[in-house]
Amino acid sequence: MNEESKDLQSIQNLKGVGPKGASSLNNLGIFTIPDAAFHLPFRYEDRSFITPITEANYQTPVLIEGEIMKSTVVFRGRRMLFSEIYDGTGKLTMRMFNFAMAQHKALEEGKMIRCFGTITPGPNGKQMIHPQYQVFTKQDTIEVEKNLTPIYPTTSGLQQNKLKKIIESALSYCDKNNLLKEESKNKKYSEYGNLLETLQFLHKPPVETNLNELIEGKHPAQQALIKEELVAHMLCAGILKNELEGRTGPSMKDISMHESVFLDSLPFELTNAQNVVWGEIKNDLLANIPMRRLLQGDVGSGKTLVGALSALHASSNGYQTALLCPTEILAEQHFTSFSDWFKKLGIKVMLLTGSTKAKERKIIIEDLAAGKIDILIGTHAIFQSGIEFNSLGLTVIDEQHRFGVHQRFSMLEKGGKTNQSPHQLIMTATPIPRTLAMTVYGSLETSIIDELPPGRNPVQTSSRPDSFREKVIKRVEEVCLTGKRAYWVCTLIEDSDELEAQSAEELYKEISNSLPKLKVGLVHGRLKKEQKDSVIEQFRKGDIQLLVCTTVIEVGVDVPEATLMIIENPERLGLSQLHQLRGRVGRKANTDSHCLLLYKEPLSGLAEERIKTMEATNDGFQIAEKDLELRGAGDIYGLRQSGLMDLKIANPIRDSSLLLDAQNEAIELGKNETGFAKTLVERWIGNRVDYSDS
Repeated sequence: MNEESKDLQSIQNLKGVGPKGASSLNNLGIFTIPDAAFHLPFRYEDRSFITPITEANYQTPVLIEGEIMKSTVVFRGRRMLFSEIYDGTGKLTMRMFNFAMAQHKALEEGKMIRCFGTITPGPNGKQMIHPQYQVFTKQDTIEVEKNLTPIYPTTSGLQQNKLKKIIESALSYCDKNNLLKEESKNKKYSEYGNLLETLQFLHKPPVETNLNELIEGKHPAQQALIKEELVAHMLCAGILKNELEGRTGPSMKDISMHESVFLDSLPFELTNAQNVVWGEIKNDLLANIPMRRLLQGDVGSGKTLVGALSALHASSNGYQTALLCPTEILAEQHFTSFSDWFKKLGIKVMLLTGSTKAKERKIIIEDLAAGKIDILIGTHAIFQSGIEFNSLGLTVIDEQHRFGVHQRFSMLEKGGKTNQSPHQLIMTATPIPRTLAMTVYGSLETSIIDELPPGRNPVQTSSRPDSFREKVIKRVEEVCLTGKRAYWVCTLIEDSDELEAQSAEELYKEISNSLPKLKVGLVHGRLKKEQKDSVIEQFRKGDIQLLVCTTVIEVGVDVPEATLMIIENPERLGLSQLHQLRGRVGRKANTDSHCLLLYKEPLSGLAEERIKTMEATNDGFQIAEKDLELRGAGDIYGLRQSGLMDLKIANPIRDSSLLLDAQNEAIELGKNETGFAKTLVERWIGNRVDYSDS
């Protein structure tokens, strides 16, 4: 796609999409109008008919409509909003725990409301907890849906209804401008009309469409796209591998004299798994071929130390290292660790983040270009133009799924030497299931740390319904009064950062009032960096015993004295994220740690299976496989900054029977239809993959 086409197809060319909306869409991987057309639903709901309240069955999603008879806020351990609805046949209570006062004001007595949700038994009969709803007057005429209702992956600041309108506009734009109407020369992709017709169908399937087929990904329209998407990802893996051919890697043949000194200074010995992995990485660094290695290891397995050994080896050979982190919290933690480890070895470590002051940033840029900095640790700030290394020999990328392919590969151009690529070590605590290997990481060698440090006890995980809340609060107090520390993670995430912060603040007030003997802290994404840092430091020192927080602490907060974690609403999170959160406790040797999942009843079958999996195993690889099976593929190439799904429709476990066929198709297209191969990669992966000129 040339620059003029990119500008014309920019998502901001759609009516109603301003810079703020575009930013939210970018977080979903939507940069162009065709990108929006490819943002496919992950499930569907049937809202084509209204069910009388008396006929609505329990545990079944239904659409009901009635008059708001009463709407009140009550305090029963925590703030709750109750709205009583009557439709002439019966009454139903809509109940919400997480809401803004503006929502309460909108639920006026006498207005009409239409709710979609699951009916459950409540204290006053039938109830819906946090349904999707629409308020209108008795004079309004609101039609029911004529198609199955698509539900899309979304992000903070972008509600479902807004996203639906944007996607509808995108499809209309593509239709009017003759986009996505081509059929492949390869007839395997033409089972269901042209591409745009397929997409239009999947965004708005007629009511009579077999819902089970759609849920299982077996509809012909889905199968056509699944095959195409798998082919595109396999083509992409091949492109990334070919891109590196012909480049040399930095020569790091000198064995570091500092290595043994460094290892002897540690208060522990490397595990067998760490020694094996370090041996594999060292062999790569000794060769003159650019290393491209993926290092997988569960939370707390010691990946950072292996990264430090790699940086030490690079420094001993006269090369600089860049360590890239997705969050400032993690970058600061690594900076503290590396500085402590290397201060006696004369290795200069610096930190560069978005919060770095302009004056300090200028000095860092100058010293980096002059070769005075050995290891630069930082966030996305390192990718900015003007950040140039004197002799970059190694990039270490922590939590790779939070960085885009284009960002990881842009570091290849910062090495300071023509036709030479820095070695690259990509680390993740989010294991890549074996099922995905052939689809994704054809361009990377893989190392696995499959062993935890000695003395680490597995975190014991259990679950309780919210009705046990008071007992849980009492237990937290008992634990903290013994000198231990605890996290209380709030995951009541709605459609904006503001509501997320409000929810965390309300929980903080509730817990603080319930536990006056404890010093309670609060951390969420809307706090200023100075406030966040101060609270985390107090928690680290023990001045704060209980930290109420959002998932902002998922990566980078390391407090070994924290032995208990409560996770609110675990049913809202995927398994991999729950496992990553749980990894914040259990980090101290010979200490028992616990994670309690405090869920809202009733649980869906999917949520119940996730919780059972968390209780049954601490094995990150088992959890990743199960997460993929239950939810679909995670952020494989790391094209989404937020870690949301990258595979739009394919699921390598469900669609494993198509993998070999897709691989053969990719080979055929790569050899015989290079133009169409590039079209497929751009269509499904986008221009976020860098194609190096050299």
